[in-house]
Amino acid sequence: MSRLPALRRAAVREWGPLVTAVRRGLAGRGVRALALTTGAVALTAAVQLTQNQAWGYRPVQNLGAVRAEDPFWLALLRTPLSLFVPALDLPVWGALAQILLVFGVAEVCLGRWRTLAVAYLATLAGTLYARIGIALGPEGFLGLPASDAQVVDTGPSAAVVGLAVYVCHQRRARFTGALVVLAMVVEVLVKDNLAGREHLAAVAAVLLVCGVREWRGRRRVQDLGAGGDGTRSGAPPMRSWNFRRGPAQRTSWW
Repeated sequence: MSRLPALRRAAVREWGPLVTAVRRGLAGRGVRALALTTGAVALTAAVQLTQNQAWGYRPVQNLGAVRAEDPFWLALLRTPLSLFVPALDLPVWGALAQILLVFGVAEVCLGRWRTLAVAYLATLAGTLYARIGIALGPEGFLGLPASDAQVVDTGPSAAVVGLAVYVCHQRRARFTGALVVLAMVVEVLVKDNLAGREHLAAVAAVLLVCGVREWRGRRRVQDLGAGGDGTRSGAPPMRSWNFRRGPAQRTSWW
């Protein structure tokens, strides 16, 4: 019984800031806070229904299927839609559930545009890694076989993984973020394929962004500390002078 309070405190430390942010966001904006998530789920479902039709498979492939063998400019044009093209060999309900949960939490915590930016960064990281890995070849470090050039990229899963890691970093859910990274490593160890490696590339790109964000935050704190009360140089604040009345009462800050 004594372990329950300790576990409860650990859960509050881990997920408390995240739950609070989601609760406040939904309470303040309601359904509007999930506009991007709702659209992403609807678009993914529509794409899945379309590509399973005899008439719809080819248009979806031409507009949203990214392969390493494609010209890079064409891959960039297809990337926006590729984020919402689920894998044909996996149940679509899994992808929809991931998008609903992870995109929803990210949209409330990060905002609409930052969520899209992180999602596309993770997707592009996987796409770029596939090209680099195939260029290195199967014998090179982190290399890939030439046959992977014809495999379609991961779709929404890389974006989901990247967003999960970014949100965990922002809300200091370090243990949860570590579990997500560990799960991606185990995925590659158990089933080493292009999708798993692209997930790791997405995680690496997002962790790099998180590291830069952390470094800039520390530098900002150091600059403020060196400046004493917030001045740039650390010198005392300048006081404006009134030649008729002497020193002014109000201090001017730079």
